[in-house]
Amino acid sequence: MTEALLKVENLRKSFGGVLATDNLSLAVETGQIHAVIGPNGAGKTTMIAQLAGALSSDSGRVLFDGEDISALAPPARSRRGIARTFQITSIFYEFTALENVALAVQAHDGHSFRFWREVRNEGRLTDPAQAALETVGLAGRANIVARNLSHGEHRQLEIAMALATKPKLLLLDEPMAGMGAEETQEMVSILKRLKGDHTILLIEHDMDAVFALADKITVLVYGNSIASGTPDEIRANEEVRTAYLGEEGTAN
Repeated sequence: MTEALLKVENLRKSFGGVLATDNLSLAVETGQIHAVIGPNGAGKTTMIAQLAGALSSDSGRVLFDGEDISALAPPARSRRGIARTFQITSIFYEFTALENVALAVQAHDGHSFRFWREVRNEGRLTDPAQAALETVGLAGRANIVARNLSHGEHRQLEIAMALATKPKLLLLDEPMAGMGAEETQEMVSILKRLKGDHTILLIEHDMDAVFALADKITVLVYGNSIASGTPDEIRANEEVRTAYLGEEGTAN
């Protein structure tokens, strides 16, 4: 069995009387795409925030690459190799695609932001930025101002920004959100190319994309894992079909 890069042990987070994650445990193996699915309110985005350090946990542990990172702030987790994308893109629309990725490299290196004209002329920033754009299929769009990119290209750009920090683990929160069929297929192709070279924890409501990409799937309901296994095992699980796959609707 492949070694687990990320281990989550009995993770718990409540908001008032509502349990968002309820003694949640899972393991993400090195080089795999591990998808987490579930109905609305299942706790998926809360879990991602806990893993990234944006939300502190009430109890439980997060182990990454053999280290307990439960008490670390987001910048420290980022330096250890965790990169996160969001449901809503977090890019600078007035900057070019290349400048956005270069700024991500600069921020990860611990330097304060400087005026963009300086950023775009520094090879130590632009070289890895250009390489990341190439990986996600945006090399030819490097000098386009971000506001002029399509929605699908915005999602590709955000993944390039994450990749430029050379992460060991990508936390992708609904990368296909708001996409049409053609854009979704392009994103699936990009993630397939990343598979094996990068470890990915994927939150996604598009079940066709999930089953096309995932090596393993964990199903959350009310903050707890009700099943975890291969795509075929999840498809055949009657509890999962009742709780989620047989329902109309998406997850959040």
